[in-house]
Amino acid sequence: MDLTQLTIETLKKRVKIPVIMAPMFIISTPKTVLAACKEGIIGSFPLLNARTVNQLDEWLTDLNDEMKRIETEEGTVAPYAVNFIAHRAHNKRYEEDLKMIEKHQPPIVITSLGDPGPIKEIVSAYGGLVFSDVINTRFAKKAIEKGTDGLVLITNGAGGHGGTLNPFAFIQEVKQFWDGPVILGGAISTGSDVLATEVLGADFAYVGTRFIPAKEMGADEDYKQMIVDSTSQDVVYTPAISGIHANFLLPSLQKVGIDPNGLPDDGKADLGGNRKAWKDIWSAGQGVGSVQAIESMKDIVDQMHEQYEREVERVSQKRSSTSNV
Repeated sequence: MDLTQLTIETLKKRVKIPVIMAPMFIISTPKTVLAACKEGIIGSFPLLNARTVNQLDEWLTDLNDEMKRIETEEGTVAPYAVNFIAHRAHNKRYEEDLKMIEKHQPPIVITSLGDPGPIKEIVSAYGGLVFSDVINTRFAKKAIEKGTDGLVLITNGAGGHGGTLNPFAFIQEVKQFWDGPVILGGAISTGSDVLATEVLGADFAYVGTRFIPAKEMGADEDYKQMIVDSTSQDVVYTPAISGIHANFLLPSLQKVGIDPNGLPDDGKADLGGNRKAWKDIWSAGQGVGSVQAIESMKDIVDQMHEQYEREVERVSQKRSSTSNV
């Protein structure tokens, strides 16, 4: 893929539907990324999902080789993204991961926490893009000051470390001081949701929970079934599991014997035994109620694309009938 011309506009031309599959801790893998990119959306995975730097080196080598093969044999393929934890206190492989990015040149790097400046310098040198996920306008302004290419607005209802702001309020406030690329995340599950993000002014939708039950996803089968069986009423927003406010599934808390009513309102709880956030206690966003089955990546993307196109047509017809009145 030629990165010298990579912009938000060229990204849109390479996808079937303006969706970035959000990077999900532990369960997103290169296999998931390839499946997503082949179906016409931007796939991503956290660099820290590779247990070691050597494994990450292998993953990125194989991923780039396979992307080149698909593009040569099958035509256009959506680019991929990696997630980089940009805070040294939360990423003990900070320097090593930076070197892997410089070596393998992923088209898009999504930064979380910390200063995106150092990664921006590396990625810009080879023509890639840096997007920074933020949960409020203060962090958005900081990311802009450090030179990020785009903002990923994580709003209320998002899986993982979701924010608390309503998407309507958040994106409109950001638009007052930022006219660059915006990616909007939080409870987005359908093609209609994706179109709605564009109406609000976003360039891409950031979708996580909808893809957890994908057959290609590296999630436990019980986790996938729990996603299918759950609704928004089963999502608990608490700092007690990971130490930072995040959305977790109530049934997964109950499964490991944790009483949600006994969780502290501030700080991390003693989970007991070897229980770990993300691995044993599973996350999901409020859009979980829209997920009805364990399906292939192709089926999920095709459904979202069909919903998106149908909604575009419906809106177009409604506007046309209104203008003729």
